Amino acid sequence: MDRQINSVEMEQRKGRRLVLFPLPLQGHINPMFDLANILHSRGFSITIIHTTFNSPNPSNYPHFTFRIISEDLPENNRCTKDLIVFVSMLNAICGSPFRDCLADLLSDTSEEPIACLISDAILYFTQDVANELKVPRMVLRTGAASSFCVFSSFPLLREKGYLPIQDSQLEEPIVDLPPLRVKDLPVIHTNDPEDLYNVVVGMVEQSKASNGMIWNTFEELEWTSLATLHQKLGVPLFPIGPFHKCFAVTSSTTSSSLLTHDQSCISWLDKQDPKSVIYVSFGSLASISETQFLEIAWGLANSNQPFLWVVRPGLVHGSNWVEPLPNGFLETLGGKGHIVKWAPQQQVLAHPSVGAFWTHNGWNSTLESICEGVPMVCMPCFTDQKVNARYVSEVWGIGLQLEKGLERGEIQRTIKRLMVDKDGENIRERMLNLKEKSNLCLSESGSSKQALDSLVHHILSLESLTFRTH
Repeated sequence: MDRQINSVEMEQRKGRRLVLFPLPLQGHINPMFDLANILHSRGFSITIIHTTFNSPNPSNYPHFTFRIISEDLPENNRCTKDLIVFVSMLNAICGSPFRDCLADLLSDTSEEPIACLISDAILYFTQDVANELKVPRMVLRTGAASSFCVFSSFPLLREKGYLPIQDSQLEEPIVDLPPLRVKDLPVIHTNDPEDLYNVVVGMVEQSKASNGMIWNTFEELEWTSLATLHQKLGVPLFPIGPFHKCFAVTSSTTSSSLLTHDQSCISWLDKQDPKSVIYVSFGSLASISETQFLEIAWGLANSNQPFLWVVRPGLVHGSNWVEPLPNGFLETLGGKGHIVKWAPQQQVLAHPSVGAFWTHNGWNSTLESICEGVPMVCMPCFTDQKVNARYVSEVWGIGLQLEKGLERGEIQRTIKRLMVDKDGENIRERMLNLKEKSNLCLSESGSSKQALDSLVHHILSLESLTFRTH
């Protein structure tokens, strides 16, 4: 009977198209393309609308159709140094080219009919376009449910005086959002804090107006936050993650990385002892001072643990790459350190030599670490990373946070505590338990597999709304 139903549903999905629109930043492109692959494996045709900024190479995805829109960002705002200004401008200027592109897709009778639009939650202007063109819109939230709970509380936080943040309040607990403190609120330095507030409120309110939200998380990890959001948002929620593991089960992957992976790190890892290496990477956007860079370098060296360190070009203010390091720094370590510009992170975290991950706690990195059972040293930089780090260290108990800043002695002690001391054993045990849950959720009877089945049914039910109006 189930086989018959699945066959009928697959036939229904044939010739049904989904239009996906990612935010053009690495940490958002990756999960959107993973989602595209997941839905394509379920029988849907996929069209990707993308900006010219950070546009992917369509030849890497022959199974997708691409439409590129010109967003005409001013040159001084293409570097994304002020992320909030960048996001605000995208929402302000992409409306017209996006509308024209989507309208053209809807009117093209030679292509399959569109079942619905799926846009990044931060591109909240798309809700008005969807309403105008009478297309169902779902949103993908690429971050955690727990951080979205905080974003949805911004009006309350402002009312209670927590926003904008004052330096004198940083260590104060937020009674309504335990175990967060004021310093954990998901903010970022921007020229005008009001811009940040408006972006967050726009994202949350237009998510409430959508036909549902897709999450790169799983029920067993964030059930309390998902339950809270179900009450607060009033739209269907589909936690179908972890995406990268879900898709790995269904087909072969194509990397959506904007940077080139240095595979030399894998051969270096092959020569290291099991669980001995600390892998260090702060993502695609974070930046640090030269002083912080040197403290990290000496903290790693003094830890006496082998380390694989991703130093992205532009990571260090005022430097192209690793120029601030003392001459012969790596050589003096006798092969215990390896530095690359970019690494195949999922492959690295799955390597048996890796015993810890020093991370900025972007959600993709946090989830990938959980899936491979690798405990974390947490160094959040901005926005939702701060909430993720607090949940890693205090709610899930699967990592340690650098609370006292970047000082080499503190770094050395934290690495030792995680990788050598008794504390680390307990953390590893909890992490392995979560790893097992992340695998089980993707099994045939698992929560994420069931949520994906529900998502497919939901999309097919939305499709009728499109057909009635086009």
